Amino acid sequence: MSLPTEFHDLAGRVNNWGRWGDSDEKGTLNLITDAVVRDAVATVRSGRRVPLALPLRHDGVQTGVIPGRINPLHTMVAVNRELFGAGTVATSDDIVTMGLQAATHWDGLAHVSHGGRLYNGRPADSITPHDGASFHGVEKTGPVVSRGVLLDVAAARGTDRLAGDHAVTPEDLEAAEEWAGTRIRPGDIVLVRTGQIQRYLAGEKDAYAHPSPGLSLRTPEWFHARDVAAVANDTLTFEIVPPEVPDLWLPVHALHLVEMGMLQGQNWNLEELSRACADEGRYAFLLMATPEPFVGGVGSPVAPVAVL
Repeated sequence: MSLPTEFHDLAGRVNNWGRWGDSDEKGTLNLITDAVVRDAVATVRSGRRVPLALPLRHDGVQTGVIPGRINPLHTMVAVNRELFGAGTVATSDDIVTMGLQAATHWDGLAHVSHGGRLYNGRPADSITPHDGASFHGVEKTGPVVSRGVLLDVAAARGTDRLAGDHAVTPEDLEAAEEWAGTRIRPGDIVLVRTGQIQRYLAGEKDAYAHPSPGLSLRTPEWFHARDVAAVANDTLTFEIVPPEVPDLWLPVHALHLVEMGMLQGQNWNLEELSRACADEGRYAFLLMATPEPFVGGVGSPVAPVAVL
């Protein structure tokens, strides 16, 4: 089934192809200028550091619905091995096998395509089984450091967790801005809290996955108009599940990654950050969230840190 006219109309309104040149592979991260980073550093007052990543564990968030996206399998390959003879220094080593989008992660620009195209018009068949992404590999993302802003939609609506059928709208985002007393600036990284990750933290993995609140099809235009550099939230799928338009799966992914060239993150634990921001009475901070540079990767685990 082809994508509906509504989707193509939205795609035309948020499209960034060619905005930073025909060879661009960074997309909206180009909006994070040196001046934006200097302003981000200036938000640091208390020095409080808040980790936003879930632990990487074999019984993590993945349920098996997406084939091959396995939770981390950690294996020791050496335990106290004396490489240079008895009584010498001993080493231990380990390996891990996991989906790059298994836990807290960024979706790279090659993660999604539609109509046979990736961001900036690159052909989707440039992704191959052996080499991965020839264009927009996650290693080309570079450092991701900017001003982060928490839009605590759940708290702004007077609840600790949004209902499973709640599609976060532009009106919700603006209400969260107003509630927090902040405004989104060009180059910001926006973190949208729904409270859904509480389900996973409580051991309710299936309930975390489905049904789930998430970003509405109307929100990409809002992020585009404000020149947001990247967006992440605290859900498994990022957008609402089941989809708000029946049978239209992952339209927000396609609009963000393909049309806008904007990274999006999932499974970010924003619970401690919500409390920290409330404690300090401010919702903007320095955010460091550089993906691991897997060559040809279409996504990457990340261990983000917010510094207040």
